[in-house]
Amino acid sequence: MRCPYCQEFESRVVDSRSGDDGSFIRRRRECNACKRRFTTYERLEERGLLVIKKGGNREAFDRKKILDGIARACEKRPVSMEEMENMVASIERELRDLYEHEVSSKAIGEMVMDRLQRRDEVAYVRFASVYRQFTDLNSFIKTIDQLKQR
Repeated sequence: MRCPYCQEFESRVVDSRSGDDGSFIRRRRECNACKRRFTTYERLEERGLLVIKKGGNREAFDRKKILDGIARACEKRPVSMEEMENMVASIERELRDLYEHEVSSKAIGEMVMDRLQRRDEVAYVRFASVYRQFTDLNSFIKTIDQLKQR
């Protein structure tokens, strides 16, 4: 694994941990040259899954897009990167269990919102505002009122 700081190829594993759900391994590494530490993730490569977008076009499933969306929603919130990774792993596992070849982007968005709502309501509202394309203040108020009723 190449060091992201000095580009050295040689590093040693300092610590390895399995993710909460066992779907990935998190490794802390130390570069043999510059002695700085960095984290890598190892996961099983799964069969291809296509996402059907709103316009009908299809693209390969990309877990990084889900992680990026969750990370944006959780920015400056008390949600760790490990928790976000676990959310994505859970969503990906559920998708692969439920769908053999294709899944709609709507189904993915609903799964993300479900996880965020259970973890952090502010992150949920942030994600929902983009995902559901809120156009005015009333959309925000309606979503917040629904959260209060639960």
